[in-house]
Amino acid sequence: MSERIEIRAPAEQTEGTRAQILRWLKQAGDRVSENEPLIEIETDKVTVEVPSPGSGVLREILRHEQDEITPGELLGWLDPQGKSADAAPAGAAQTAHGAGAASAPGGGAIRDGGAADQAGSAGQLSPAVRRLLAEHGLTAANVRGTGRGGRVTVEDVLRAAGTGTGGAAGQAPADTGSAAPPQGPAPDGVRRVPHSSVRRRTAEHMVQSLLHTAPHVTTVFEADMAAVLEDRARRREEFAQRGVPLTLTAYFVQAAVAAIRVVPEANSRWTDVALEIYEAIHIGVGTAVEGSGLIVPVLRDAHTRDVFETARGLEDLVSRARAGKLAPADVRGGTFTISNHGVSGSLLAAPIIINQPQSAILGIGKLERRVVVVSEGEAEKIAVRPRCYVTLTLDHRAMDGHQANRFMQSFVDTLSRWGS
Repeated sequence: MSERIEIRAPAEQTEGTRAQILRWLKQAGDRVSENEPLIEIETDKVTVEVPSPGSGVLREILRHEQDEITPGELLGWLDPQGKSADAAPAGAAQTAHGAGAASAPGGGAIRDGGAADQAGSAGQLSPAVRRLLAEHGLTAANVRGTGRGGRVTVEDVLRAAGTGTGGAAGQAPADTGSAAPPQGPAPDGVRRVPHSSVRRRTAEHMVQSLLHTAPHVTTVFEADMAAVLEDRARRREEFAQRGVPLTLTAYFVQAAVAAIRVVPEANSRWTDVALEIYEAIHIGVGTAVEGSGLIVPVLRDAHTRDVFETARGLEDLVSRARAGKLAPADVRGGTFTISNHGVSGSLLAAPIIINQPQSAILGIGKLERRVVVVSEGEAEKIAVRPRCYVTLTLDHRAMDGHQANRFMQSFVDTLSRWGS
């Protein structure tokens, strides 16, 4: 027999990023060509296709839809000399299709739709399901599984936790503090939009950051953008001729790098034993994507880029994000985040939830012309200036107020004195 070809999860992953199988694009017994899309994997931020590592017949699927997976984990295997679907082992086909018969603890088969099926599926729990059961004080035996073969899914556990059901026999249901999911059909005049896995995970990540991890504090400054707008008007055509749009976000990234150099603690993460300050500055930029919500692609090594290289990198990331072509590596490894919420009209947002395990996130409000008092020597006068509110939400464990204010002062000074 020829050596099998292993199908493994992508190896790149950073701490705090979870991934699960969204769907297999092929079934056991199907012939697959090398580099043909084989699996869709969903991380905290993006959905990516995993290509086939070779050509052959898909013989066995080891990890299933909704299973949480780890980097490099074995997901299945190909037979490079496979002839037809009929040659697939019976057990492999059952594994791939989630047949109605599941393996019982005693070795016999159990069928869909009963308490025995529920108990039998407990031995097939994914890591994500086991983690949620432990977090909510539940057991698989009393959670109604709706997955293939009666397997308990993440949604099943969340549903049981939300309704206060599913505790071990003789125990009171866990009080999760979450609202019960709606039961039955939607009332007249109500349209239900099921949560996507990305939306659910984003919500979980935000709650964990705000309520269970970092004490959030926000400081608010106002930035004068006149000098930046003059510079942009002067250089915009030059950048366009070189194929790169010059956006205001490029200036915000440059000013953030300058501020991080003044207050390195903004580019850090808190651990129980030390504050880890990163030497490299990898800035995530919040990007709204129709149908997917907010994605935060990461501009790597922002501290080594000038305005043109910053603008070019941002254009590449944003265009690929909106085309759904980001790779997992594009949304990982950020050390600081910018949320330019002003592009949709927001004047001020506070607090903006910190993207763990980072220590701070910078918010940019809507740019508008405002009446302000300006100084000219010893005199003062009223003038109309282009200004915007900027906020820094910080992990108060990593930084104190005076450090946050120093950061913001550097940030707004860099913008207001651009080119001087």
